[in-house]
Amino acid sequence: MDGQREHGSGPPQWWRPGPPWWNHRGGEGHRARWPWRSTLLITAFVLVGSNFAAHAQEGERVALDPFGRVLLFLTGAALLWRQRYPVPVVFGTAATTLVYLFAGYPYGPVFVAVAVACFGAVVAGHRRAAWAAMGTMWAGLALLTHWLYRWLPPSGDSAASWGQEIVIATWVVAIVALSELTRARREQWARERAERAQAAKRRADEERLRIARELHDVLAHSISVINVQAGVGLALLDSDPQQARTALTTIKAKSKEALGEVRQVLDTLRTPGDAPRAPAPGLDRLPELVGQAASAGLTVELEGEPPRLSPGTDLAAFRIVQEALTNVVRHSGSRRARVHVGRDGGTLRLRVDDDGPATGAEAGGSGNGLAGMRERAAALGGTIEAGPRADGGFRVLATLPIDVKHTRDVRDAEGVRGAKGVRGSEEDVDDVKEEGR
Repeated sequence: MDGQREHGSGPPQWWRPGPPWWNHRGGEGHRARWPWRSTLLITAFVLVGSNFAAHAQEGERVALDPFGRVLLFLTGAALLWRQRYPVPVVFGTAATTLVYLFAGYPYGPVFVAVAVACFGAVVAGHRRAAWAAMGTMWAGLALLTHWLYRWLPPSGDSAASWGQEIVIATWVVAIVALSELTRARREQWARERAERAQAAKRRADEERLRIARELHDVLAHSISVINVQAGVGLALLDSDPQQARTALTTIKAKSKEALGEVRQVLDTLRTPGDAPRAPAPGLDRLPELVGQAASAGLTVELEGEPPRLSPGTDLAAFRIVQEALTNVVRHSGSRRARVHVGRDGGTLRLRVDDDGPATGAEAGGSGNGLAGMRERAAALGGTIEAGPRADGGFRVLATLPIDVKHTRDVRDAEGVRGAKGVRGSEEDVDDVKEEGR
């Protein structure tokens, strides 16, 4: 399952928001490419369009000469650096455009290069620089057309109307507004991509935790019984061969059952869309759990009747009782345990007690048993209290909400149901000592 996400922690390509060209640009550590094609097209458009404008304004403006064409070329060519150095480019294009206009050359598409540079600066996040450059160019143009035209070419030029200035200001505002809209939209796409990548990573982490918890629960109880029966078989191998044979038969049955459970869980993980083959275990299978504990030498007394529970709570309650009884088998000197099931309003209360002290025996546990119980309870909004009792022994007390419909453990109940039989978990002796046993 993790292999399906090896190519990136974010969502798959088809799931990413924004247009396709946006997904090829903002990778971490990715440097902006040189925009050769767009720069060549814009520069060619400015040069060719200005030639047509010069013919249309012949006699009104200064004819284009080599110096004018160099200014046009520099204005367009500067756009090649607009993604790497947006601030110098936007001020540079504004400056060359003002020089071009102050020289009296024809009005025309030279403003396109300034608009593109402004757009690039705003999108890159340099909003104030873009506004300042556009404001400077508009102010310089207004100064030229209403005052400096008397001393600058072409001769005989007249002042422009204020209506024309309003039109130019409107175009400046429109360019800035379009740039701001594009910038805001790109930032929104970037946020959505980051949120989706984080959500995908969180789901992957939750899935790994769920798989680890399921495999722990599937194997631990059977391995615990096998461990106890192996000890019995070894102790009685010479003195009571018949009893040793019985222990070996139990080991064979439990190992076969454990292999079948693991196979069913793995089959479910490989084909998560398939319908479940068997219902998830719940408190209705407590008698079966008692029988499993008895085969490990533990006598369990059941008290109370389990209420009707939602799938998530039913599965979590069963797992918690399993875990508590497995800890008694592995770590307690007592061979008796009591399981009490009760209801307090909308809360399910589970209590597992034993009277024996901790044996201190190393059982090969993973140290994740109590942590797994707490994770299951917390996922449902419940709590787990585990520790020594004042009168001796050990107690595990769980409180779980009875009606839970939308939790991770509900997905556990719906997604991993193939493991049949009683599935337990184990607890390392270090965790038991931490809780005072």
